[in-house]
Amino acid sequence: MQDMPNVPNQLPRDIDALQALLADQVARNTRLEQENVRLDAKVLSLQEQLNLAIARRYAASSEKLSPDQIRLFNEAEVDATIEGDDTAETDSGETVAVPAHNRKKGGRKPLPDTLPRVEVVYEIPQDQRHCPHDGQILAEINQVISEQLDIIPAQIRVIRHIRKQYVCACGQCIQTAPLPGQPIPKSMASPGLLAHIAVSKYQDALPLYRQEQILQRVGVAIPRATLANWMIRSGQLVQPLINLLRDRLLAYDIIQMDETTVQVLKEPGKTAQSKSYLWLQRGGPPDEPVILFDYDPSRSQTVPQGLLEGFAGYLQADGYSGYNGVVAAGGLVQLGCMAHARRKFSEAVKGQGKNKRQGKAQQGLAWIQKLYRIEKQARTQQLSPQARKLHRQQHAAPILDKLREWLDASLPTVPPGTLAGKALTYLHNEWPKLIRYLEDGRLEIDNNLAENAIRPFVIGRKNWMFSDSVHGVKASANLYSLVESAKANGLEPYQYLKQVFTALPQAETVEDIESLLPWVLKKISAETS
Repeated sequence: MQDMPNVPNQLPRDIDALQALLADQVARNTRLEQENVRLDAKVLSLQEQLNLAIARRYAASSEKLSPDQIRLFNEAEVDATIEGDDTAETDSGETVAVPAHNRKKGGRKPLPDTLPRVEVVYEIPQDQRHCPHDGQILAEINQVISEQLDIIPAQIRVIRHIRKQYVCACGQCIQTAPLPGQPIPKSMASPGLLAHIAVSKYQDALPLYRQEQILQRVGVAIPRATLANWMIRSGQLVQPLINLLRDRLLAYDIIQMDETTVQVLKEPGKTAQSKSYLWLQRGGPPDEPVILFDYDPSRSQTVPQGLLEGFAGYLQADGYSGYNGVVAAGGLVQLGCMAHARRKFSEAVKGQGKNKRQGKAQQGLAWIQKLYRIEKQARTQQLSPQARKLHRQQHAAPILDKLREWLDASLPTVPPGTLAGKALTYLHNEWPKLIRYLEDGRLEIDNNLAENAIRPFVIGRKNWMFSDSVHGVKASANLYSLVESAKANGLEPYQYLKQVFTALPQAETVEDIESLLPWVLKKISAETS
């Protein structure tokens, strides 16, 4: 029989020595067991990260659970929540009215009536309009109409400004007809061209160097540096309009915020490789939404403090701690983002790889999906804020109570270093902010409206990658603000920017500038149409 490791061939006969040896072996075994637990957790964490990376690269990005996954749950309360009636948790005896489902008719959609039509008429030649049976002449009885969509490539034209001059017979007085204010004085860029370049870059993510190439194909040579200068001048031109939008934003009591990185090459005190930030704010009344972008080299809490100076009310953001300072200083009420909580549970599910097992990640995701179905019902029924609040109190509040009980029971059972543990911890830490949307029917369950507004910038960043100067990124922030605010108010960005670039240089009063606010132009357009 081989000797046991670390045990002498002859054990001591002294009882105290034996006890000391035994205590040493127990301590050693305890350390080894703890080390095994630590290594197992590390292996699990690394495997989850690998599975998540593979899922992000190859799998679908949806955060929803399929019915097959939902049926894997053994917990009766989760099964009842997911598969039962939407009011099963309330015990109130009430039901939620869901409009009947109407299947969409197949086939392609008709072309918009607003598009101009060019008619091409096809007739049977006169000498062929005879019946093959009796030879009589065929009479016209009807017509078969089909439509094709045609497009004419962009046509570039030159606008010649001819200013008549007048002279007095005395020869001492010469007057020239004045030229209306231009967006960029002494420039060859018209309001329409500036609007086209801005929308191509800030809406369609088309970098300026590609626009330079497109212009060259039609015989117009405009260097990229000139296009960039035009965008900077345009961004500076609209600053008075941005100021009015900010006043309207801060006057309303609900604001959503988000931030993302931006690289600025020529930034004082920073290397070209360093990251700066573009901050987004979305707010304003529901029928007059405002979306504003702001550049700052920092992500510190002083940035939202400056942006939200004078604001009072609800602030919705993700779990970034940089917003805590302005919340405390301004006495704001902070809302969380349930979509971020859902995303963490979704990542935990994906981190399990192909061999997904029923567990806390799927359960947490199922609870949150239940809350989103209730929100979808409210949107489908187009409930007023008051009715939406009552709807949530009746149907979402009981589910949140069940979710809280499940969370308290689950937290001690899941290692905090795993993806599921991190999702549970996030849900626990953000809980007071996440349930606050129950207080007011105007509030959203998540920050997705702000994230959707910042997405065009994120997509564009993949194409143009960086801004050359601080002036450039600030101008871009202003133009992104106008494009996204126009879209949020139901306006076509090109037409809106063209109106702004045409009228703003001639504005003389605050009222003139106010007439260019998106919702004002939308109202005027609705009245004249």
